[in-house]
Amino acid sequence: MVSELRDARASFGDPLAELIPAHITLVTTTETDDWEAMLRHVREVAAAQEPFRVALEGTASFRPVSPVVYLNVTEGFEECTALHKELQSGPLARELPFPFHPHVTVAHDISEQGMDEAAHRLRGYSAAFSVDSVGLYEHDATGVWKLHEHVRLGTRSRRS
Repeated sequence: MVSELRDARASFGDPLAELIPAHITLVTTTETDDWEAMLRHVREVAAAQEPFRVALEGTASFRPVSPVVYLNVTEGFEECTALHKELQSGPLARELPFPFHPHVTVAHDISEQGMDEAAHRLRGYSAAFSVDSVGLYEHDATGVWKLHEHVRLGTRSRRS
């Protein structure tokens, strides 16, 4: 699914397709002065969240507010929203410019024609997968997102 969506995103003219794998952002870009406190926070939140299933179905867009076409999260929406709320607190708390809406971006900041093509070509797309971990990424000095670690979900309940 990830390579399929990467290839589709590239075909719409999105230059970020090769750099950004298909994903659902749970924490928006947030600077932290205390990496260790942030790690503890993310691990604690993840430990309390049971694994869940996500289903994607069809396309939608944030246009005209934001130049994004995305796949709808039709199953796992509530779990993603709850996880976001918990993760985007404590050392990652900040005021967000938009309400959180779980999605998988398939086109971003490209021509209107490319956005229309993405919305049309992927309107019948569907996929489902299990979520048992979250990727913790660090935005490095070169502007690239680097995977720091995968944090397992539900570890607190497995220890009990």
